[in-house]
Amino acid sequence: MSKILLLEFNEICPPLLERWMDQGKLPNFSVLYNSSQVFTSIADVSEPDYLEPWIQWYSIHTGLPYDEHKVFYLTDGPKSDHSDIWRRLAGLGKSVMNCGSMNARALAGAGVFYLPDPWCNNEPAWPTEIEVFKTVMAKLVQESTRGVALALNEWLPFMTFLVRHGLAADTVRAILTQLGSERLSQADVKWRRVALADRLQFDLFRHYYRRMRPDFATFFINSTAHLQHAYWRHMDPDAFPLRPAKDEIESYGDAVLFGYRSMDALLRRFFALAQPDTTIILCSALSQQPFLKREGRGGQHFYRLRDIPHFLQLLDITPRMVEPVMTHQYLLRFADHAGAERALAVLRQLKLGEETVFGARLTGTDIHFGCQIYDRLEGNREIGGVPGRNERMYFFDLLYAIDAIKSARHHPEGVLWVHTGEHAIHSGPVSILDIAPTIYDLMGVCSAVGDATARGVSLVPRFRSSGQAEEKRVA
Repeated sequence: MSKILLLEFNEICPPLLERWMDQGKLPNFSVLYNSSQVFTSIADVSEPDYLEPWIQWYSIHTGLPYDEHKVFYLTDGPKSDHSDIWRRLAGLGKSVMNCGSMNARALAGAGVFYLPDPWCNNEPAWPTEIEVFKTVMAKLVQESTRGVALALNEWLPFMTFLVRHGLAADTVRAILTQLGSERLSQADVKWRRVALADRLQFDLFRHYYRRMRPDFATFFINSTAHLQHAYWRHMDPDAFPLRPAKDEIESYGDAVLFGYRSMDALLRRFFALAQPDTTIILCSALSQQPFLKREGRGGQHFYRLRDIPHFLQLLDITPRMVEPVMTHQYLLRFADHAGAERALAVLRQLKLGEETVFGARLTGTDIHFGCQIYDRLEGNREIGGVPGRNERMYFFDLLYAIDAIKSARHHPEGVLWVHTGEHAIHSGPVSILDIAPTIYDLMGVCSAVGDATARGVSLVPRFRSSGQAEEKRVA
């Protein structure tokens, strides 16, 4: 029977890990790899429309395939009523921690820690004292493309909370070093801030982990997934027909490796944190690959609304709630279906020349929408189809271009390493639906959880019998 620490490093890629471990650049990943049962996971649904992390992580956490849970949007997971791994274990009297896991529903009570991911920030954190951390980090992540600064009355409570809840001296040094490099460097180095968010989250996690010593804990980070999407073509320019400029390669060529090395440094801290009776599992749900489809037009560009309340007011759209989703998208929740249909009609008639500006999809009383123009635009062109207005509306008055151009897309294969003290590489991909049953098996609660809770199978029998691996050695 084991405690479990599940490290959810979103969208990390097996080929990149192999390359940089072989080159000696990821020593802590190598330590974990050489003492783990190594599997390649495969996403629950691999069609492009469904190959999204918020769908795949929800499948992992509930043990249900998409065809059953039907959770399609980020922020919809908390509004669904499927039981998940934390609830099942908490129901058995186990202590549980969820630190940022994507698209997961709130949980509270004795022996529980819950920090929602930055996009599900309407969910209440637990214990309630960490609300200040949740609120500030969500704002920094959601508004990162605009570089929105925090006000003094936001910074002071946040910093006070951090000092009292685990802020490490090396994190402070890293923050000061980053701020200094931004002032002194002639190149753009602000993209490195994503690693600071991971450090702050780890410090908070470590503080509560030491206090709780939970039976099951998850820790989710998205920083390297973001760097891969934005800077894959700078990492590997020869793979793309349209190469980035030389100065861009100099600024961003090591950005993805920087992300992996930052995670590698975190791994060392997790090794020190985990107790001897704890099994560390590393998984990624899916991974990424070069995105060449739009390369001839300079990659995939994104445009985000400058002021969503002002935009909705201009169009006389009045949802009861607005939720920002990743990058350039929003979720509008309406009081009734008729109101949602009226808003959908307005959004769909906005045109830039012959192109519809916003892609919008209606589900019940909710509209998921975002700018669906992905080419580079020159000049501030007029938007047509605006209802009931005499004055003109122009594209860049309402939207701004996000700096990073998407050069990587999702791939259904992912990382799944189970630390057992022995190394074995297992042939053939395994379903991400096998992760929950494997955790229940390692924790000795399979019979208590019941067969109806998950659709996958435990992988434990595969690494407790020596004949199933292609390669096996004692680390």
